[in-house]
Amino acid sequence: MQKPSLMGRALLALQASGACRLAPKSLSGSGVIFMLHRVRRDDGRGFAPNRILEITPEFLDETIRLVKARGYRCMSLDDAVARIAAGHCSERFAVFTLDDGYKDNLTDALPVFDRHSVPFTLYLTTGLPDGDAEIWWVALERIIEAADEIDAHLPAGAKRFAVRTVDEKKAAWENIYWPLRELPETELRAEVRRLAAVHGIDIKAITRELALTWDEVRQLAAHPLASVEAHTAAHFAQARLSAHDARVDIEKGIARMEAELGYRPRHFSYPYGDPSSADERDFALAEALGFLSATTTRKGMIHPAHAKRLWSLPRLSLNGDFQDRRMLEALLSGLPFALARPIKSLGID
Repeated sequence: MQKPSLMGRALLALQASGACRLAPKSLSGSGVIFMLHRVRRDDGRGFAPNRILEITPEFLDETIRLVKARGYRCMSLDDAVARIAAGHCSERFAVFTLDDGYKDNLTDALPVFDRHSVPFTLYLTTGLPDGDAEIWWVALERIIEAADEIDAHLPAGAKRFAVRTVDEKKAAWENIYWPLRELPETELRAEVRRLAAVHGIDIKAITRELALTWDEVRQLAAHPLASVEAHTAAHFAQARLSAHDARVDIEKGIARMEAELGYRPRHFSYPYGDPSSADERDFALAEALGFLSATTTRKGMIHPAHAKRLWSLPRLSLNGDFQDRRMLEALLSGLPFALARPIKSLGID
């Protein structure tokens, strides 16, 4: 079993202390929007930095059982947004959302949701079934996994990394991935493409391997529990684009969904979704484009005040590093988010 991360250990400590059980119920809010990406079995690899984006079908099953046992009503995104907008909080709700559009959402996640009769939403990056969006973070992982040495062109200059051992690969990931994230995304992707060419990794083949096809998207969208909503065409960080380019990326995604699925999406999710990737300009754009809601990756529960923030809704990530019922219980208490707020106000986070 993988050793818990520092954050994981902190969540376990909070739960073990009893603090979560004693926390004011108001901290848990009126509901929760869960964020997932991939649902697949853990293959046990030692180097798997993108494991944070993956949970097992068994943990998804356990999560659904837990929220139902805790009195949450699992509902569609449409119904939840209507409740948030109306300030209706007579019972707590849980919504499940999946970002991007991976094949395992159909093959591994859908059977779990179907077994429990739980609605869910897929936020689709239309470039994935189109075959022209790059799952560059997986490409970078595979480049490092396959190599013994890497010469990366980073913002601070070129740097060579030895990547023969698992520990060296993990260190290289931290020292390549995060500096690349500071670049404009066109430059980030160009460097990953360069590295892929040097190391014989076919990025387009990764998309074909991992992403849903349009026929599979239609199969998912036809399921009575599923809804498919918008996540741009190319999966670019909106805040790092010009206002014009950000709008074009969203509108291209809308147009592709209308052409392939026959309807205009009603809800939106910002790619990456953190404060550096989606800001007030982007929230206003999502509202102006007519979406009923938009979700971020900012962490938190849903509270009555979100009735006025429908285009910047927080979510609770079902993180692959936190696949432990005790950690999930701590997060659902809302206490970790309340404790984090003073830290952020000091500029520590």
